[in-house]
Amino acid sequence: MTNGLTTAGLLLLSQLKQTIQQHPKRITAAVATLLLTAGGGAFAVASLAPDPAELPVNIVSQVVPSLAGEAQLSALVDMPPFALYRSDTSRSSDTAESLLQRMGIADPAAAAFLRGNALVRDQLLGRAGRALSAETTDDHRLTRLTARWAPAEGDEFQRLVVERTKDGGFASRIETAKLTVGTRLAGGVIRSSLFAATDEARIPDAVAVQLADVFSGSIDFSRALRKNDRFSVVYETLEADGEPLRSGRLLSAEFQNGDKSYDAIWFQPPGAAKGSYYTLDGRSMRRAYLTSPVEFSRVSSGFAMRMHPIHKTWRAHLGTDFAAPTGTAVRTVGDGVVDFAGVQNGYGNVVYVKHANEHVTVYAHLSRIDVRKGETLEQGQKIGAVGATGWATGPHLHFEFRVAGEHRDPMTIAQQSEAAQPVPAAARQAFNRLAAGMRVQLSSAAQIMQASAE
Repeated sequence: MTNGLTTAGLLLLSQLKQTIQQHPKRITAAVATLLLTAGGGAFAVASLAPDPAELPVNIVSQVVPSLAGEAQLSALVDMPPFALYRSDTSRSSDTAESLLQRMGIADPAAAAFLRGNALVRDQLLGRAGRALSAETTDDHRLTRLTARWAPAEGDEFQRLVVERTKDGGFASRIETAKLTVGTRLAGGVIRSSLFAATDEARIPDAVAVQLADVFSGSIDFSRALRKNDRFSVVYETLEADGEPLRSGRLLSAEFQNGDKSYDAIWFQPPGAAKGSYYTLDGRSMRRAYLTSPVEFSRVSSGFAMRMHPIHKTWRAHLGTDFAAPTGTAVRTVGDGVVDFAGVQNGYGNVVYVKHANEHVTVYAHLSRIDVRKGETLEQGQKIGAVGATGWATGPHLHFEFRVAGEHRDPMTIAQQSEAAQPVPAAARQAFNRLAAGMRVQLSSAAQIMQASAE
């Protein structure tokens, strides 16, 4: 031990002597710095140790056996081919190459087939929103590509299939199949608007519109919403091969607006031709008239005196204007019969609908008329589309409500209209069972919303 320390000390002194001889100026500067800064709290000292680059280096190597062993390594090498699965959504800007690249597929032959195939060009490339799924080999060559889509109505969907054939080429075909109905739970918190909250909660716009319609008789969604209002919803999804393609009906909902709580459930009595919304205790939410002929639109001019935008005179505005983009669907606010459908003076394209009790509603400035005189209509049925025909400065719907020929405020009439009958006594037991189940689902939706918010 002593001999080892002696030898190490002699080696250190030898290296130190050599360093001083080679760098006398550096050592002198270091000593001067030490003397000048002896009273300070921090100072730098030049290293007097041997230069690491000049020290001898010994390399020791040793073979370490693999923990896997020969059998395991052999199994990895001989692993059979496996399939990879990916999913995405088509985009309007998609080309064959960009679509395959986004899905991690490296297959020039597949790209060439997609470019040249008529079915793919017509039904997939450049079409947005189609559900895509792909199966590939372990080296990312395409085995099967499927695109699914469904029309806005109906219970069927279409499936485009591109598949590798036994000879190594590709083939395509269109298939039709039935949609299956699923159920989704969701909830949200109002920060600024209803649609901002439903977007944040990933609730489809079609469901948000139904939510606004259902509670429109109780909540003014333009003015009465408050920050931190909460809602929970249960709604249908229409699915193809397990993938949701579009939303269906709003099945139940609960809305907390300030210190008031509102609830709703869709119920169709056994044997009835159609269903309706009720409160969870069985009161009907259907009134004789809807509050708006346009789904959740902004009121741009109410039933009041105003400066006429064209004639520039101060006069009574005998209706309500709903600002909406050209082409937005317009619906009748109540059951009735078409009394007039055509062009009329400053109204442009206009539809008159006659209801019970000498009530008439007027829908003006339409870009399109979808009904004819004498046609029987049900509440909510589409009658045309928003436009700017006649005396209109921009796209909007001018809506009037007349009682025995006298103009009335449409919003007041709708809110004062009588509600329909409650759940029929014969269907009460079935309704109570459904309502009990929906209470549980709405509670679960509220818990999901609260957990996501935290």
